[in-house]
Amino acid sequence: MLCWFAGLSLLAAWQVFRSPALDHRMVVLGSVLPLIEMPFGGPRLLHTLLGAVAVLAVVMLATRSRRLLRRQLLGIPIGMFLHLVLDGVWADTRVFWWPAFGTSFGSRPLPELDRGLLGLLMEVAGALTLVWAWRRFGLADSARRAAFLRTGRIDRDVVR
Repeated sequence: MLCWFAGLSLLAAWQVFRSPALDHRMVVLGSVLPLIEMPFGGPRLLHTLLGAVAVLAVVMLATRSRRLLRRQLLGIPIGMFLHLVLDGVWADTRVFWWPAFGTSFGSRPLPELDRGLLGLLMEVAGALTLVWAWRRFGLADSARRAAFLRTGRIDRDVVR
């Protein structure tokens, strides 16, 4: 489910912020970060609201006097919040609001792995969104692509 989260979080962050200063690489990283819970067999802290809020708090506290680093790292919790939305975790009260309704996560599988054919269709939609972003943001141009890979920023000309 990499393409679903990467593509849709990139699109959502671009649509909402329209900021050439946002590091979109960090947004994508944050959106796929909760997938590291796969070996645990089910959703854990990174699939909870508390997890995303905790990462946001750490970024804000750790970068108090480092404005440029803060701007870059804020993409990670933004991506994590987008993951919660795109994954539909908000519909699972026990996981989303953990630990408010108990400390056990239960034996549920990760939502990403429990969708069958729908999951495949979502992944295709994510891949198509990445293709759209490649074209829309002009990443076929090697200079723009290199700048995006180096900074995570989308060229100002494209944002307009």
